[in-house]
Amino acid sequence: MSLTWRPLTMDDMPRLAEVFAEAERVEPIEEHYSAEDLAEEIGTPTVDLPTASTSAWDGDTLVAYGLLRRREAADPVHLMRVESLVRPGYRDVAIAAHLTGWFEEAGKRLHAVSHPDVPLELHAAANTKQRWLTEVLVDAGYEHARWFVDMRADLATVPAAKPLPGEFPLVTYEDKYEELTLRSRNETFADHWGSTAQSPQAWRHLVVGAKDFQPELSFLLLSPERDRVVAMVLSAFFASDAAATGVKDLYVSHVATDAGLRGRGIAGALLGHALVKAKAAGFQRASLNVDQDNSHRALGVYERVGFSEHQRWAGYMKPVPT
Repeated sequence: MSLTWRPLTMDDMPRLAEVFAEAERVEPIEEHYSAEDLAEEIGTPTVDLPTASTSAWDGDTLVAYGLLRRREAADPVHLMRVESLVRPGYRDVAIAAHLTGWFEEAGKRLHAVSHPDVPLELHAAANTKQRWLTEVLVDAGYEHARWFVDMRADLATVPAAKPLPGEFPLVTYEDKYEELTLRSRNETFADHWGSTAQSPQAWRHLVVGAKDFQPELSFLLLSPERDRVVAMVLSAFFASDAAATGVKDLYVSHVATDAGLRGRGIAGALLGHALVKAKAAGFQRASLNVDQDNSHRALGVYERVGFSEHQRWAGYMKPVPT
């Protein structure tokens, strides 16, 4: 098979959405993307398409893509993220070898520009249903490092929300809290496996300024002086998923609590509050993703407010000599 390889462009997003849709029919991982969704997700400040992407074409048919996401911080290691998808029917040894080789060579070039003084690791994720991708990663020397769990809660049966602590003012998200929420995110996620500090530009693009962000269903607890976020639950709604499944699902993207307040049930109470509000707003379900070995024992927190495991993703990593 003769394929043409070139970087992706933003004009390719409708074709890429077709690849995701065809892959979903073969390996249903319940993720649905429109061209607009992909344009927002791929067009982030940390992705330079000419140098950090590749794509394979069979004539006018897009058959595969590869993407590298450099990290904005690298201490003590640059954990560069790898993304890829190949259209069913084109999955063979040659295309796998091309993609995995490109990841390493392009990854080293990007790393030399952004974080040359620290080691480089490539990190990838594969749903347990994505067997071909899993085999490709393992055959290329990636090692399993972590389990991530997709969890769901049926809003018709979630437990009643527990009372929130009265000493911390409860507010619904507004843009005036953007800087405070980013500070809270960077501080509380600092000890999460694979997490690095996020820049204001990325925070706005990917989270609080994203088209799917739901400010009216995102809630903060503030310090008594109102100069700090001590806990937060941020949410999004993906219309493409709802159109494909017929289910209105609220995705909980961030749950965070100040280190000094952990163990008091604050995260669970604030999340429970968000679920009650989501149900009242017509949502049928809530979902989130969590590291199984999260150092804050978050999986147990989510189970207590009504979430249960739905599916799993394996995290893989490969050190790359530079």
